[in-house]
Amino acid sequence: MASLYFSNIFIYIIFGIVAFLVPGVLTVWNIYNCCALKPKKEKLVSCLTVFVGGIFYILLHGFAFEEAGDWYEQINTMQLHYGIFSEYVWYIVLIVLIGLAGLLILLFVDAEKLPPLISIISVAALILLNALQILYAVQIGNNIDGTELLLYVYHGNILLLSASVIRKQITQQVLIVQNKDVDVNEHKKFKWLYCRISSISKYTVFVFIGLFFLIAILEIIFVLLGQGIDAPIRAFTDTADWTFSKQIPPPPVEYEGHYLCTIASGGHKKIVKPLRLGTRRGETIVVNRQLCIANAFEEYIQEKFPVFHRNVRYFYDHYGYPISKRITSPFRADIVYFLMKPLEWLFLIFLYAMALHPEQRISRQYRYCSK
Repeated sequence: MASLYFSNIFIYIIFGIVAFLVPGVLTVWNIYNCCALKPKKEKLVSCLTVFVGGIFYILLHGFAFEEAGDWYEQINTMQLHYGIFSEYVWYIVLIVLIGLAGLLILLFVDAEKLPPLISIISVAALILLNALQILYAVQIGNNIDGTELLLYVYHGNILLLSASVIRKQITQQVLIVQNKDVDVNEHKKFKWLYCRISSISKYTVFVFIGLFFLIAILEIIFVLLGQGIDAPIRAFTDTADWTFSKQIPPPPVEYEGHYLCTIASGGHKKIVKPLRLGTRRGETIVVNRQLCIANAFEEYIQEKFPVFHRNVRYFYDHYGYPISKRITSPFRADIVYFLMKPLEWLFLIFLYAMALHPEQRISRQYRYCSK
């Protein structure tokens, strides 16, 4: 039991180091490549950012938000409804895939080898992708708290990569114009256009990013005002619990309880290991072993040491309930579960040392519910 606990802690620590280190290194590298005249390993780092970063984003998103149904479905108070309406999710996926395809085309194909129409479509797709990802970043904003802020690292990196590849395309187009065998002094209109393009290449990357943000914001405003395809908009608005949500969901299933009840119900199942449903004060709750051990310990000291039990119960009620109010996500419930493990072991050792039939006492806690 102890070895399993420490192995889980070790896995969490390794995952935490990797989850912070890899995105941090890639982010710094992308900032350098975006600003440098000669980027280093741009293609490799960009691909790692998109695909490895995407995997980290999905994992962190799953830990941060337990989504459990569309807006019209009943969920419990620790869960959230889908941030994207399921009927339109494939529209969003399609836009993302097209946008990533545009990013990869601009990244791997030089301007001189890229047909003008493909270049224009790739840039347009990339702008649409970033408008969409900014919109989604705003969508999840009202549920962001603490470690969930790391989700924005990926959104920021996609913006950096987009700015970098479009800047590269502009720079290469200018070089193509400069290498053309044309005397710009003999063509006034061409000279004017050439000067405009040349001046663009001299702007700093920060000015270009600002321009990119303006284009993205205008795109979002037009879409939100209905000047676009209806499905992507309804994908964000036909939801509940999120920034752009317009629907009113049914009342959530109440399972809220003190302390370990919240952990057993709200944590990820592979971590907190719920055993069954039980009844507590006439209400159905989710029960795990940690909860049963703690309750068995309380039952024993209530029987044998009533005065001590009253003091323990006062402390439990006074400090435990406010703590349980802060367990607002499965990730937090997992953390508190691990923090409570040493106390759980102490309770278990006490029961085995003092009680005649400790496992029977543990198993009878919280009457079974057939629901």
